[in-house]
Amino acid sequence: MKVTLLASTPEPEKTVVLAARLCYSDAAIMELEEKIKGLSLEKFLGKILRMGHLSVLEHASFTFGVDGISRVTSHQLVRHRLASYSQQSQRYVKFSSPEYVVPETIAAVEEHSRRFTDVVDGLFSLYKDLVDSGVPAEDARFLLPNAACTRIILTMNARELLHFFRLRCCERAQWEIREMATSMLILARQKAPFIFRDSGPACVTGPCSEGEFTCARPAEIRAKFKALS
Repeated sequence: MKVTLLASTPEPEKTVVLAARLCYSDAAIMELEEKIKGLSLEKFLGKILRMGHLSVLEHASFTFGVDGISRVTSHQLVRHRLASYSQQSQRYVKFSSPEYVVPETIAAVEEHSRRFTDVVDGLFSLYKDLVDSGVPAEDARFLLPNAACTRIILTMNARELLHFFRLRCCERAQWEIREMATSMLILARQKAPFIFRDSGPACVTGPCSEGEFTCARPAEIRAKFKALS
């Protein structure tokens, strides 16, 4: 898996502060930048976040490219509806070689790994034979498993990212999307360190949200996300 931050709002935290300042100012929009000179962006952002005035975070957006995740994970990802997605098409793209994800629990056992790869390689081999014989890729793709790799570009605003990280960085999240979300958080924090400084699963800033399903390791998880870089 490779996660790349392709683009983001220039000076995202400044943009958020400008939007928030506008809500409480009688100044013309073009005058706002002058008005925030000398203002502590961190102090102002802290007040916004404490007040829960999170709509202004929607003015900062982040676009990520993700290579090499399985269809298992892409199906989970697109459930986050407040985002934009462009995914590699199995209908129009013909796959000449097998690319797929093997879960560690399977890879760790030689017999399981061998049987898994034999079956998946066989599916890809039949897929190629069908395509080579003239079967449309959109029909041959019915063979391809959830393990098949995909590529996706996604855009989320900062508010939705906070929500996404709260759910998907949690130890209860499926391992692959958790790894992806954590990589995304590292990249987002580099661009907007204050907005995302306390981001992560619910237990980073408060009680665990998983109830009886808690991992029961809040101190360890808090330390992990505090040190994340």
